Amino acid sequence: MARTALLLGLVASIFFQTALAGLYGESNLNHTCAIVKNELSCSANAVPGLVDSCCVETFGGLVLATQFWSTWTGLESEGQLLPKNSWTLHGLWPDFCNGSYTQYCDLSRQYDPEPSPKTTTGTPSGTPVPPYTGPGIGTFLATFGKFDLLAWMNKYWIAQAQPNQDFWGHEFSKHATCFSTFDTECYGPSYQPHEEVVDFFTTAITFFQRLPTFAWLAADGIRPSNTTSYTLSKIQASLTAHHGGLPFVGCTGPRYNATAAGKGSLDNGFTQFSEVWYYYHVAGRPQRADGVPVDTGSYRTNCAKAEGAVWYYQRARGSETCVR
Repeated sequence: MARTALLLGLVASIFFQTALAGLYGESNLNHTCAIVKNELSCSANAVPGLVDSCCVETFGGLVLATQFWSTWTGLESEGQLLPKNSWTLHGLWPDFCNGSYTQYCDLSRQYDPEPSPKTTTGTPSGTPVPPYTGPGIGTFLATFGKFDLLAWMNKYWIAQAQPNQDFWGHEFSKHATCFSTFDTECYGPSYQPHEEVVDFFTTAITFFQRLPTFAWLAADGIRPSNTTSYTLSKIQASLTAHHGGLPFVGCTGPRYNATAAGKGSLDNGFTQFSEVWYYYHVAGRPQRADGVPVDTGSYRTNCAKAEGAVWYYQRARGSETCVR
């Protein structure tokens, strides 16, 4: 009886010490996801109180797997190059089910040297996000012996005008901390510091590898070119057919009606194809990578819609490398 009372007292002590943490103040006990039904995020049952938020994504249930097409890095002289015949990984983002979002949800896990925005709300009234000054987030992988993961990320998760690991720190801190399923409490009482960082990186990579944007577009005759432009609707049709949902297609560069070709046009969309966001609802934890493709919301593109208005430029000479 005394041993039982001592055990119960110890369990109660552990519970109360860890009860108020994470996005929902969850304990670090009893998150056995194998016995939890893999509810689909943004469904009626995927809400706190009805399901374990460590086992079903209940905070950022509209999951975006995002990719970049960059033509240069700015750090080519340091060996930071883009992968030939491949887009690059941007991130994995947890939007709310209505398409809105938040950011930097846990400042105790802030590893971004250059926070953007500089407050949690992006407004002067938001909580300031302090720049991170510690060891780069890439060093966290060494603790877990993930040197192969680090090598892969330096091939396919490439930053522009900043070191790769600074970009990775931004993506983790701004976005991963706003998933309920990457809360540290979800990893139990034996949690090792930065365990969820490795988990987030591998999850983002799993989604990326299932979305071969370069190959999909090439199969439909859409290849990088400095002499041939494309029409947005053709790009959208190609990616939708392959993915199963209409993605967001993003562009940069000059606006179409500011170019010689678009002079006098009312189309003020941008003209340089640079980004794709694929949308999902996920069954259970995003770590399972069991996603159901869904269409983007009302914000479908910022690109020009005129015939032949979009350029999918080739990479700059010396900015890419062959990868395996």
